[in-house]
Amino acid sequence: MTTLTKLQPAPVINETARLLTEHYVFPETAEQLAGLLHRRLIEGAYDVDDPEALARLVTVDLQSVNGDRHLRLKHHADPVPPKQGAANLAAIRRDFDTSLGGAPRVELLGGGVAVVELAPMLFPLEWAAEPLSAALTLASRAQALIVDLRANRGGDPDTVAFVCSYLLDERTHLNTMYWRAGERSEQSWSLPHVPGVSFGGSKPLYVLSSDSTFSAAEELAYDLQQLGRAVVVGERTRGGAHPCEGWTVHPHLEATVPVGRAVNPVSGANWEGVGVQPDVPCAAADSLSQAHALALARLAG
Repeated sequence: MTTLTKLQPAPVINETARLLTEHYVFPETAEQLAGLLHRRLIEGAYDVDDPEALARLVTVDLQSVNGDRHLRLKHHADPVPPKQGAANLAAIRRDFDTSLGGAPRVELLGGGVAVVELAPMLFPLEWAAEPLSAALTLASRAQALIVDLRANRGGDPDTVAFVCSYLLDERTHLNTMYWRAGERSEQSWSLPHVPGVSFGGSKPLYVLSSDSTFSAAEELAYDLQQLGRAVVVGERTRGGAHPCEGWTVHPHLEATVPVGRAVNPVSGANWEGVGVQPDVPCAAADSLSQAHALALARLAG
């Protein structure tokens, strides 16, 4: 049952602005955005009594300076707990329980080519290690592998490293994350050992992408592409390379603020704002058949 709480825009805006200035990975942009929110509040732009409407208005303004799609005021239909990150965690747990743990499809196509779909996200590793290990171990005997990320909206960087570990032969530097807190950098590496059986680093590997593929799913595609390990087939992805945290600012509203940024060790850059560019561009709907044809041709050659 939904609890009705009268919306007062000012406290929501003030708290969102405070979180921006304290935590956003780009401090100068944070100051600029906080000033914009306060000006818009004074102008009456946020004089609405519906939390969902306020979320839409504020999100447009938050993304108006640098287009950061992780920077949002997110509406939740059901009341969310006040603890930091709790709103998002409750929502993704429901998705985890209804998606076979984030690996809803493992299929063997013709010619010894397997498909593993990872969707709707790369869930926290403490939940997802077992189902992902099962799916990737099952696919490990295939002659070529297609990893389908077309419907994946992101998730946990540790889970990205876990999946990559099944697709490489040696421990490999995948990504470096710069965090604003403490101005520190943290490297992400593939694991020296995985549960089950790995597909390995030599057999043909393809990754499917769409314009809905986002965040950590983009990192998975980008890391494998930059290493020369996978061929990305499909559409340019959405372009979100900033890990974020969420704070409840109203019983139905969560401010999500990026607190870090990715730096790839090969490119020295990331996919923020530009997305992952496919090696073989095509419509997302056609990418599976395209990747299957590429895999068969490579195996035959």
